[in-house]
Order: sequence, then structure tokens, then C-alpha cells
Amino acid sequence: MSTNSITDPRRQNKILRYKPPSTETNPTLEDPTPDYMNLLGMIFSMCGLMLKWCAWIAVYCSFISFANSRSSEDTKQMMSSFMLSISAVVMSYLQNPQPMSPPW
Repeated sequence: MSTNSITDPRRQNKILRYKPPSTETNPTLEDPTPDYMNLLGMIFSMCGLMLKWCAWIAVYCSFISFANSRSSEDTKQMMSSFMLSISAVVMSYLQNPQPMSPPW
């Protein structure tokens, strides 16, 4: 019986045929990285008003969000996140113009 199941062509077709899932029927396959980086950038921007390293992390997160975004996404939210992170860097250096000291 085991030799019969190996040579059965119906079984081989089921094994060899693969259909990748389509994104139209399953919208959960979209990449959430830009949204997460956008959220992290806004959080670090708020913390960056007091800490310079948080402001620079916010700029980094907004660049990652911009690089991973699609052209069909909302550009207003991305630009507001980017401007918020740049303003956090500017405000932190206006508050304390000394350069960042190394942590060691």
C-alpha cells in the first residue's frame, strides 16, 4: 500500500503544487514596520525634549519609517513625525547647547 500511495499521481500533484497566499484576500500580510517606527519616533520625540539621545533616536526612527513606507501611505503623518523629531533635536540643543557627553 505504501508503494501505491507514492505512485498515485493525485497525491503527487497535491504535494508539488503550491499557491502563495494573495494579499487581496489576506490584508494582514502588510509590513507594519513603518507604523511602528512612526509611533516610536513620536514617543522618542516627546522624551527627546529632555534627553538629547532620545531626540536623535526619534530622527533615526522617522528615517526608517520613511524608508520603509509605501507611496500610497499618508504622507502628512510621516512628515509631522519627521518635523516633530527634528524640532525635538533643535529644542534639546537650544535648552542645553553643550555636546552630548559619552556615557562611559
